[in-house]
Amino acid sequence: MQQTNAWLLPDGIEEILPAPTRHLEGLRSRLLTLFSCWGYDLVIPPFIDYLDSLLTGSGHDLALQTFTLTDQVTGKLLGVRADMTPQVARIDAHTLKSDCPNRLCYVGTILHTRGDALEKTRSPMQIGAELYGHAGQESDIEVIRLMLEMLATTGLIDVHLDLGHVGIYRALCQQAGLTRPQETQLFDVLQRKARPELTELIASLAIDDALKNILLKLPELNGGLDTLDKAKALFADANGDARQALHDLQAIAENLTRRYPHLPISCDLAELRGYHYHTGVVFAAFVPGVGREIARGGRYDNIGAVFGRARPATGFSADLKLLSALTLQTQPLPAPRRIFAPYHEDYGLDQAIRDLRAQGHSVLQQLPGQTGDDAQALGCTAVLEQDHANWLVKPLTILE
Repeated sequence: MQQTNAWLLPDGIEEILPAPTRHLEGLRSRLLTLFSCWGYDLVIPPFIDYLDSLLTGSGHDLALQTFTLTDQVTGKLLGVRADMTPQVARIDAHTLKSDCPNRLCYVGTILHTRGDALEKTRSPMQIGAELYGHAGQESDIEVIRLMLEMLATTGLIDVHLDLGHVGIYRALCQQAGLTRPQETQLFDVLQRKARPELTELIASLAIDDALKNILLKLPELNGGLDTLDKAKALFADANGDARQALHDLQAIAENLTRRYPHLPISCDLAELRGYHYHTGVVFAAFVPGVGREIARGGRYDNIGAVFGRARPATGFSADLKLLSALTLQTQPLPAPRRIFAPYHEDYGLDQAIRDLRAQGHSVLQQLPGQTGDDAQALGCTAVLEQDHANWLVKPLTILE
């Protein structure tokens, strides 16, 4: 059945008009230049892919966000990418096959089956950077620094950085000997910060009192960097993996504090964003007035195993359309200069138009049925006029 209003778009799908598009494209260009200056090479993964490749290591949440379709050529199940990270991991693991650390970046539209509660769009433009082949804190610090530089280049101010480490929760669950259903249930309660449920659940677990106390107080371990000192004292009875993860997180936080002494940094040890996907440090950037993170990332080691090479990996991503929209009002790009040119079969005019366009000017040439009066309506501020044998650019006379 044909819809009545053919101009309507699906919910969460939007078009971008010329002025915002100029701003977005200018930002995209600046950010890709920034990534290149840091040594990150641009790759362009396909918009559709085999479903198994798209969902590698991503967990159930991404599966629910992925549109699926059947390939009419092979009969296999395909998906429209809802996240470009697994595709970039495949490029590193299977296509490039380098033993050295690889730095890759990407930008492109992704598609979600549903928008989230705060951001209704279902077609974000994902931009991000990934570093493969290095397992140390140094690579985590590098990608966090690059994310902060990206936001600075965007022009956003009052950025707040939030840090966590999913390895802490994993290690505590392992020490407690939790079954997979118990671990999943505890994860759900922690994410909802349901304190009464947490107390009841912890009481039902057959683990020692010291470990129960750690798990009970995990949601309280959030705030400034002094949170990590409190956690260190609390984790005296935690296993070595949990204490090492906490040590790594503290080292990263201290390094960033030295580099960015004015950057507000908070830690939340019960923040498990991307728990089924990430394996180590996780981070997110926030700005005032936006009720969600504007960029996020973390470590996700061994994602390349399914593609034939398990490689350490860390990276971040953001929605370029969101970043552009947040800065469009404060940093509007000047409208390009438009020049209206008459239509004549004249070689000199053709050459003048070519020269102006080569210099980056926007030249709109008159079409049959148009008059010079249309120049203003087309946004032109100048006209090409013939002065003897030459064609010269002259200011457009605005008619009141």
